[in-house]
Amino acid sequence: MKYTYPQFQSQLGWCLYVIIFINTTSASAQIPNFATLKLSSSMKPIQQRVSGVTGGIYSLSTIRGRDNNKNACIGFAESNPDYILVLEENFNNLTILVKSGGEDTTLLIKGPEEEIVRCGDDTGKSKDASISDKKWTKGTYQIWVGIFEPGLKRNYTLTVQE
Repeated sequence: MKYTYPQFQSQLGWCLYVIIFINTTSASAQIPNFATLKLSSSMKPIQQRVSGVTGGIYSLSTIRGRDNNKNACIGFAESNPDYILVLEENFNNLTILVKSGGEDTTLLIKGPEEEIVRCGDDTGKSKDASISDKKWTKGTYQIWVGIFEPGLKRNYTLTVQE
C-alpha cells in the first residue's frame, strides 16, 4: 500500500512560494534605514546633507568584493541601504562624503543598474570615507555607510554634492 500526504505536499508548496516571494521582493525593493535623497540641477547649491548612525554586522564585501574601479568594498553596515539617492538627471561629477569625527568609515554605492558599484574608504589623511567620481547616470542609487568594526555605533553626517 502506498502512502501519500497531499495536505503536507500542498503546505510545503505554499511555504516554498512564500519564501521565494519574500526573497525576491526584499532584494528588489529595499527600504532605506534613514532617508531618500533627491538631487537635481535646479537645487542651489546642488547638495544634500543628512545624519545617521553606523552599526550593522552585514559585511559590505558580500554585495561586491571590489567596485568597477577595482577599489575594495569593505566595512560593516545594516543589510538594507542607509539611503536611497535619486538623481533626477545625469551629473558629470558628484562627491559623496562621510564626516564622523575621525572614525574609520566606509562607503558602498550601488546603482542605478545592479552592476554599477562604487566603494570608498579613507579620504586623504582622514579615516572618513568619500567617493568622487564622474558620469553619474540619472536613476536610483543605494548608499551604505559602513564602519570597520561590526556593530560599532557612531554618528556621522553624509553629504552629497556636485
